Amino acid sequence: MKRKTILTLLIISLFFGCSKRKLDTVSEKTASDSLNYYMGVLNSKRALNSDKTKAISSALKIVESLKNTSRNRDTLFSIVYILYNNQDWNSFNSASQYLLKQSIKANDSINMAKSYRFKANYFKRIQSYDSSFIYYRKAEKIYYKKKDKINYANILFNKGIVQSSVGDFLGAELSLSKAYYIFKDSNEKDKLYGTLNQLGLVYTELKEYDKAILFHNKALDVVKNIKSWNREHPVAICYNNIGYLYLRQKKFNEAIVNFELGLKDNLLAEDDPDTYGCLLDNLAYSRLKSNNYKDLPKLFYDALEIRNKLDDYTYIVGSNIHISEYYQKIGNNKLALEYSEKALKIAKESKIPVNLVFALKQASIVDKAKSIYYSEQYIKINDSLQIEERKSKDRFNKIQFETDEIKQENVGLAERNRNLLYAFIITFIIVALLFVVRAQRARTRELLYKQAQQKANEDIYNLMMSQQAIIDESRSKEKKRLAQDLHDGVLGRMFGLRLNLDSLNSNTDEESVKKRTELLNELKTIEQDIREISHDLNREKQVLINNFVSIVHNLLEEQKNAHEANVTYYIDNDVVWDKVANAIKINMYRILQEGLQNINKYANAKNIIVEVKGDKENVYLKIQDDGVGFDVNRKSKGIGMQNMISRTSDCNGIIDISSKKNEGTKIVITLPIETKQLITEEQ
Repeated sequence: MKRKTILTLLIISLFFGCSKRKLDTVSEKTASDSLNYYMGVLNSKRALNSDKTKAISSALKIVESLKNTSRNRDTLFSIVYILYNNQDWNSFNSASQYLLKQSIKANDSINMAKSYRFKANYFKRIQSYDSSFIYYRKAEKIYYKKKDKINYANILFNKGIVQSSVGDFLGAELSLSKAYYIFKDSNEKDKLYGTLNQLGLVYTELKEYDKAILFHNKALDVVKNIKSWNREHPVAICYNNIGYLYLRQKKFNEAIVNFELGLKDNLLAEDDPDTYGCLLDNLAYSRLKSNNYKDLPKLFYDALEIRNKLDDYTYIVGSNIHISEYYQKIGNNKLALEYSEKALKIAKESKIPVNLVFALKQASIVDKAKSIYYSEQYIKINDSLQIEERKSKDRFNKIQFETDEIKQENVGLAERNRNLLYAFIITFIIVALLFVVRAQRARTRELLYKQAQQKANEDIYNLMMSQQAIIDESRSKEKKRLAQDLHDGVLGRMFGLRLNLDSLNSNTDEESVKKRTELLNELKTIEQDIREISHDLNREKQVLINNFVSIVHNLLEEQKNAHEANVTYYIDNDVVWDKVANAIKINMYRILQEGLQNINKYANAKNIIVEVKGDKENVYLKIQDDGVGFDVNRKSKGIGMQNMISRTSDCNGIIDISSKKNEGTKIVITLPIETKQLITEEQ
């Protein structure tokens, strides 16, 4: 009863266990299908924004419930990418952090790098440059280690922009230069343009104007050779940057020319109002500085109108300051003060210190009553900005230094570990060499003995073969003589007799005719018999007269009788062994002998096939078994196999060894019947 209860419980547990696994599989499949559906909604151009928001939320929940697989991490990255583009920063932060966590768990360096990169982009966007720099550095190290040049260069490019933003122009120059040397040898022309453009801006800030104009012109050359930029207008941007460079140098006429070239782009106002507004404002300011009041102040107001629509505090402050400067220059102090106050108000609202510095500087010039106050505020904030800029530079340098220091420590540790490893390897090699030398001495003595024995065997065999060659030659001459006697003597006489009998055909009596016919038939029979004997004597089978074939035959028969493996062999009777050099025969015999010994010792084979064939130029030996086989690619081979290879090489032959584990071994050896080297040796 107890056993029956236990058996029942086991069956129930097995049933529910199987059901649970099945349910888990179905559940995972359902989740995957739902995830595919939501990703389809997110990638659809027709879907409403509200539907996409719901789809993102649902997709995130599903991904978090699934296993941490490569596919699910890739899907999570796609969601992070969409959230970044949609600027849904709350969801982006949580999703990117989760992706980073999962990637670190799985040691997924690619998705780790992507996570770092997007977080760095986010912090750059919100102007948290310290955090941005740190994450760019982390991504940079991964891409450098992976030797992913393009992504590595992308990180350097963005890192350079971050460094420029905090005034670390020397650091930015280094990062951007590295990126430039990678992009210039790639097909990433848009990235090359961006890097050249940014280098031009960096050199402008460093007041290295010759280098700045060089890189801006290079950027212009790149974009002119690219046909399609969609709705982007890089040519206009290049002209704006070149014009700004000349404006910084106070070369106002050159600046005006480049700003006007940029404004010739008819689609710029619609596609890129930001750049269009910059060109208008820069052109107006250059004309103001060069005392050229053409279209002023209209150009300033047009630029301000565009910038108000874009709601960009920095540009709005800049436009108001320029308009204030314009009115100050033409002597309208009232409007100059009015636009200065507007600039100051907007700068305070923006909470961007740089905007406030420029607004305070203009206010201190136009507002005489508060000039001292504004000047003090300007100096105070400007000093604090410079201090903060230096701190940022120091922080960046500290991060860079700490990274390099860690890298140097790792190099030191690696070097120490390498030295320890070398010491261990050298010690091991010395001990192994001592052991090998000792073992090799014993083996060498054994080999010397075997070689001496083998040399003696070869000398005996050579002598036998030489004697056999003399016997074969005598026998051949005797056979030839007998064949000629039979053919030219007996057959000739018999042929004459038949002719004489034919001449008696004139007798017409029945008995004579019958007798003549019988005699003629008899003579024909005798003639045919003698002809066959003659031919047989002339082409006697080489197998019966050649000592080499007999020796091979005996070796294979001994193999059959002495070992369990079934031996099947075939020796081609058409091989003219007289033409085969003795050295070839000796080596061929020894190779066969060595091959059979190897099979007997190691192969554990049930069947052995041996074939000896030949043609006009070569003789062929094939040895095949169905044994355990071996790895033909291993560096160290047995002495037997080395001997076979060595003998084949001595004969200028070719050896082909093919073998697989548990599939047997096949050795095919091709030896030339004669070679110049062997003929020389025999002579």
